[in-house]
Amino acid sequence: MPTLNINGKETAVNADDSTPILWALRDTLGMTGTKFGCGQALCGACTVHLNGAPVRSCVTPISAAVGQKITTIEAIAADDKVGKAVHAAWVKHDVAQCGYCQSGQIMSATALLKGKKKPTDADIDAAMAGNVCRCGTYVRIRAAIHDAAKSLA
Repeated sequence: MPTLNINGKETAVNADDSTPILWALRDTLGMTGTKFGCGQALCGACTVHLNGAPVRSCVTPISAAVGQKITTIEAIAADDKVGKAVHAAWVKHDVAQCGYCQSGQIMSATALLKGKKKPTDADIDAAMAGNVCRCGTYVRIRAAIHDAAKSLA
């Protein structure tokens, strides 16, 4: 039974090593904030952080996460000032429409702002390119990321 560090807590996961992180989180641990979208790492709904980097949990096996730090949407607002700033900007700009993709969007945006304090539109587009929003809130997403960056300056 592998043990994973999820949101700062060592957690035993009763699942095969080849199980994608997504299903360990959702089905085994009941952490449903990370969403299933396409199952092929194309839409970004399942994005979590692995040692601070955004990864698609639908195709990343738990064996790749042993000894690493997994951060999920459940912890991102409490993560630090960047997570809090992104969360606040998302609310301020009313980014979510249906909301399904938003946990993945927030995870990618947070990773971007941890690496780039003043992202350009091109930086944002590149970092968010793998996250699909079927409702088309991309303009609000970009505005929220710029706003979060300003609040962190």
